[in-house]
Amino acid sequence: MAAVSVPHVPVSHPCFNDEAHDRVGRVHLPVAPRCNIQCDFCERRMCTAIAHPGWAARLLSPAEALALVDSIVSEGGTRNFVAGIAGPGDPLANDATFHTLALLQERHPDILRCLCTNGLLLEDRLGDLLDVGIGALTVTINAPNPLVASRVYAWARYQGRTYRRMEAAELLVDKQFRGLRAALRAGISVKVNSVFIPGVNDDVMLDLARRLAAAGAPLMNIMPLVPSGRMKDLRAPTCEELRRTRQVCAAFIPQFCRCEQCRADVVYLPDVT
Repeated sequence: MAAVSVPHVPVSHPCFNDEAHDRVGRVHLPVAPRCNIQCDFCERRMCTAIAHPGWAARLLSPAEALALVDSIVSEGGTRNFVAGIAGPGDPLANDATFHTLALLQERHPDILRCLCTNGLLLEDRLGDLLDVGIGALTVTINAPNPLVASRVYAWARYQGRTYRRMEAAELLVDKQFRGLRAALRAGISVKVNSVFIPGVNDDVMLDLARRLAAAGAPLMNIMPLVPSGRMKDLRAPTCEELRRTRQVCAAFIPQFCRCEQCRADVVYLPDVT
């Protein structure tokens, strides 16, 4: 598949642009422990030994996160990286996310700031994101409709109420697409992550690609399931299944294929000398 070069996505972001992937670093700041949904494939752990998406060795306070970025800039002599918040929970469900982004905006306004979210609170907190200068965000959307989503999400908590299975799925899918469209209208660069789960959502990935394209999403990243949580006994998709699904979905929306499903505390600074 050819390198992705898509309008309305940041050319300097390694998780949005194939050509930037090996030459621009990424620093994830694990300041967001709480989550407002439960995905059946998700386990949130503090762990140092395993390269598992969403895991971190320890949480950082906003001040510690700023100090980490400060040290990378001063000791490494580089600003060639993006600073992102990707967990371990959902960044938008944690006030520490916005405190951290505000500190970064003040101290390092030239470093691209981004985050990943499940989208439940995206529309609600979009104004807050704009206030702290978010340049790019990733929304994880795993289903085009509540029926399929109810097989992926156990519950969602919103405005003091806990919704389960179908009710949670109906709420979440609606809020995800409302938030996606609102973020795009606000001028934020958006990528959509979708976890490919054989036997659960594999037969609707094309429908999802169509719906994302209709909503205006410029880029989709189909990621293989990492079996864990309630889905620990499911299998990951084969490389051929993943390749074929990306190829079919690319007819509707460009595909990003170099995602490494990073930990919530990854620090990757490429040597491009």
